[in-house]
Amino acid sequence: MSWPATEDQLLTLGEKIIQASHGAVTGASYAFGDLTLTGPADKIVPALTLLRDRFGFQQMIDLTAVDYPDRALRFDVVYHLLSLTQNLRLRLKVQTDEDTPVDTVSGVYPNANWYEREAFDMYGVFFDGHDDLRRILTDYGFHGHPLRKDFPMSGYVELRYDDELKRVVYEPVKSVEYRNWDFQSPWEGADYVLPGDDKAEAK
Repeated sequence: MSWPATEDQLLTLGEKIIQASHGAVTGASYAFGDLTLTGPADKIVPALTLLRDRFGFQQMIDLTAVDYPDRALRFDVVYHLLSLTQNLRLRLKVQTDEDTPVDTVSGVYPNANWYEREAFDMYGVFFDGHDDLRRILTDYGFHGHPLRKDFPMSGYVELRYDDELKRVVYEPVKSVEYRNWDFQSPWEGADYVLPGDDKAEAK
């Protein structure tokens, strides 16, 4: 295959993958310069195993989700793969809803473990068979999933253990007090005494 691969070459590859997948991959299209495959969520493990072992996509470079709240299957779970030997990328999309888990693919690509935790944390997508599916970016007491399109911008609470009350208490999320950063380069000459300069002998 020539590089960069043409649209026709990628679509031909997609048809070969569909024929070899026995229903694990059902569609192929060309989008944003890459091959985009689609398939049923319950066959994600054999689909990715086929792409890794037979078609040479050795690396998963990303796993994420996209939220379409007006759809019954509101989430696209998107897998981005890389073939080092062919210098090709492709994406594979499956759909699921808020309650139906997608099988974990950490047995096919071990780095999917943390990607799946991130998709669970940010979108609430469940991954069946994951050995440690817990939040990875937000606090353990956090409610909701911040990258869902229906996630409110305010009104959430945080929880903490109150030693005086001897129980867990819920409080409104407090805004962070930001420092007043000065991004002036010291080589340009700050108009104040820099930390450490106060120890230098005055000229």
